[in-house]
Amino acid sequence: MAAVETNGTIQAKTNTTAEPVRPLANFPPSVWGDRFLSFTLDNSGLEGYARAMEEPKEDLRRLITDATMESNKKLSLIYSVHRLGLTYLFLQEIEAQLDKLFKEFNLQDYVDLDLYTLSINFQVFRHLGYKIPCDVFNKIKDSNSGTFKEDISTDVKGMLGLYESAQLRVRGESILDEASAFTEAKLKSLVNTLEGNLAKQVMQSLRRPFHQGMPMVEARLYFSNYDEDCSTHESLLKLAKLHFNYLELQQKEELRIVSKWWKDMRFQETTPYIRDRVPEIYLWILGLYFEPRYSLARIIATKITLFLVVLDDTYDAYATIEEIRLLTDAINRWDMSAIEQIPEYIRPFYKILLDEYAELEKQLAIEGRANSVIASKEAFQDIARGYLEEAEWTNSGYVASFPEYMKNGLITSAYNVISKSALVGMGEIVSENALAWYESHPKTLQASELISRLQDDVMTYQFERERGQSATGVDAYIKTYGVSEKEAIDELKIMIENAWKDINEGCLKPREVSMDLLAPILNLARMIDVVYRYDDGFTFPGKTMKEYITLLFVGSVSM
Repeated sequence: MAAVETNGTIQAKTNTTAEPVRPLANFPPSVWGDRFLSFTLDNSGLEGYARAMEEPKEDLRRLITDATMESNKKLSLIYSVHRLGLTYLFLQEIEAQLDKLFKEFNLQDYVDLDLYTLSINFQVFRHLGYKIPCDVFNKIKDSNSGTFKEDISTDVKGMLGLYESAQLRVRGESILDEASAFTEAKLKSLVNTLEGNLAKQVMQSLRRPFHQGMPMVEARLYFSNYDEDCSTHESLLKLAKLHFNYLELQQKEELRIVSKWWKDMRFQETTPYIRDRVPEIYLWILGLYFEPRYSLARIIATKITLFLVVLDDTYDAYATIEEIRLLTDAINRWDMSAIEQIPEYIRPFYKILLDEYAELEKQLAIEGRANSVIASKEAFQDIARGYLEEAEWTNSGYVASFPEYMKNGLITSAYNVISKSALVGMGEIVSENALAWYESHPKTLQASELISRLQDDVMTYQFERERGQSATGVDAYIKTYGVSEKEAIDELKIMIENAWKDINEGCLKPREVSMDLLAPILNLARMIDVVYRYDDGFTFPGKTMKEYITLLFVGSVSM
């Protein structure tokens, strides 16, 4: 055995020649250091912003419910409210307006609309759960040739709206499949000829469509790049600025709390081989829900996800196979007496893990909601078993078949742990029925989970391969179906695209559960896109995640 036994306990670190060869990954250090530890929240500042928001909020409420406003203008206003991340402040009013307009929907009314207005209307309804038919776009196709009419190629704003609309498609909407490919190719070919805000808007959309972006960041980018739309109404502009500043204060304080916790727990000293990614994990969780009422939920979910990073990197980039087996057994036992059997270097982590969960369970039991903590804990035990399975494959050089890989890979994608842990601090909406829906593993959840697994695999398989990992979706697909690497990646990308369509379908009314519960599922798929669309943005966070953290926590919105 690679580890050394002393006094009946397992010693991982010794000064003898028996120190095992470890699969070290040498991850890049944090780009932030202790930067977010020094923030001091001024509560009076937070209260000041909250008070200042009241007046523009009431003005905007009156505008949204104004019965004299023409319907296209009303939908355009609701679109801007939604893009700025303000929908939750006016949800009842907005739904009442859309219910009425949706009941009055008539395809004929859409025939004379310009493509941009048509696209905005379509997006508003789809984003908020109303299944407006994709037939509204039939007018842009030539009935004889079946191709898109020539004149839309010269309407850049219209094509941009159509491209964004196409991201909301569900299975079987072939006109939107074609529109997505057509508009993407056209916009890419002319983006370098554009200027000003339109150039920024097209670049922003091509880099990542709004529907697949992180809501908080997308709101800030919309505010910067669509200033004409944001300043149509003074109350909208004022509320957006105040809201951004309010959220920034609250969220910086949350980031300080989790940064201090991480430092106090001394993970960087006890497990120095792991990825030090506190701001990145906080950003990831902020992507699931940014509303002020979920402050505690974000802190809890960030801590649990940081536990996951320690576990993942211990299995993947430090522990020997014998140590992995012992640690998995201890996590399954979930009992402090099991600490004696695990390597000394991982004991502090094991103790903190059990203590934090015990404290959470105690807190939530008072409110009669300990079940969500138990669901998170069971998901954590599941992932440890899944990581062990992958480690056994790597240890024996076994390449799993694709179905076998996916069965385990959906567990090791961490999706289940993050999505269940996100529920812990969400409060009363996480009822017994809501948890039962999650446990039934519905189609929307499966789709988001699949994106989580495969988007990661498509981006990280080369790095994993270099480190001798045999378990990646790309390799399993190649082995099972006898295809080339390119064909395998193309097939996985089609599976990801179809999974997005299933998520879109699941968010349309009538929904199985409330949008409050669906939002973290949709947003987790979005965050996977943010982190893994162009590179492994978590292991190497110098690009997208650094840019997003800077945007949200380093530079305020000027008032």
